[in-house]
Formats: sequence, C-alpha cells, structure tokens
Amino acid sequence: MDFYNTLIRFFQDGGAFMLPISLVLAVGLAIALERLIFLSIAGGANKKALKHIQPMLKSQDYASIKHYASKNKSSIANLIAAGINRLEHSSGRDEIEYAMEESVVEEMPRLEKRTAYLATLANIATLLGLLGTIIGLIDAFSAVANAAPADKAALLSQSISVAMNTTAFGLIAAIPLLLCHAVLQTKTTDIIDSMEMAGVKCLNLLSMRHSKDTNNNTDR
Repeated sequence: MDFYNTLIRFFQDGGAFMLPISLVLAVGLAIALERLIFLSIAGGANKKALKHIQPMLKSQDYASIKHYASKNKSSIANLIAAGINRLEHSSGRDEIEYAMEESVVEEMPRLEKRTAYLATLANIATLLGLLGTIIGLIDAFSAVANAAPADKAALLSQSISVAMNTTAFGLIAAIPLLLCHAVLQTKTTDIIDSMEMAGVKCLNLLSMRHSKDTNNNTDR
C-alpha cells in the first residue's frame, strides 16, 4: 500500500508531462511484446521446417519440399523453395544463390518491422522528461520571484524536486525500451543468420546434385 501511495504521489508531483511519457512507455512495451511473440514463433517455425525439409533435400525430393513450403509459409521453407524453383530454370550456382538471397531480403522487413520504433520511443521519453523538467524549473523560478524572501529557499527546493521527477520517469521509461530494442535486434539477427546458414547448406546440396547430374551426362 505504501508503494502504491508513493507511486501516485510521484505521478502527481511530476506534472503534466508524466501522462505522455506513460503513453510512450505503454506503446513501446506493446510493440516489444508483439515483436517478441512474432519472432519467437518465426524462429520456432524455421527450426521445425528445417528439420522436416533436410531429409527431403538429401533424398532430392524437391516436389515434396515445394508442396511443404506452399503450406508451411516459414521463412526457411520459402528460402529453400526459392532455390529449388530457380534450379528448375537455371542450374548455375550463382543463379540459385541470388534467388535465395532475394528471399532473405524479402523476409528481412517483416522480421525487423516496428523494432526501430523502440529506440525512437526511448529517445522521445527521455526528451519529454527533460522538457518537463525545464518547464517545471521555469515555473519554479517564476513562483520564487514573487514569493516572500523567507520562503524562497524552501519553495525553490521543493519546486526543483518536483521538476526532476519528470526526468527520472523519462529515464525509467527509456531504459527498458532500449533493452527491449537490443533483445529484439539480437533475435532478428539470429533468425536471419539461421536462414543464411540453411541457405548455404541447401545450396551446397543442390550444387552437388547438379555436379553429379552433369558428370553422369558427360559419361554417357
């Protein structure tokens, strides 16, 4: 109960800028939660898809891979399907690699969507806190100018303390948003790296298949 009362008093003393900072924090946390859930699901789907597709790749069952990718819609399934589709029209390693890279580039905006907003919201929260403090100090000095000499020191000290609450809350909002931004960036990078690794493995298998087919045709 004491903590609740302290929190209420902290908001009341902070002034009008406490509300917009609270809104910035709420929006940022909502974005962070949505992105965390999305990336966790995407990462899990990629691992499951890769585990399912690897035996089909080794057995060169490309029709089943394309059928699986059309229903699965995971990033890695689409990546490998893009390489196989290009293989059917051009057997060059570079062409297959370009098709896979294009798939990764198309997927990146979906993975990185809204994550950059967190850093922006953290900066906005900090700046709102500083602006609230500056305006609070301006009001404090204006009030002190018209106060009795005996009350000036106490009034100034109290006003400055209230004004600093806004800066403190701005930092309280900014720090977790920056941490969320860093965590989401790391998870996004991990997913992209796993896609690129899967693409290299698939490319090597497809290239080996093409080399064997070429050698068999030459022997004939």
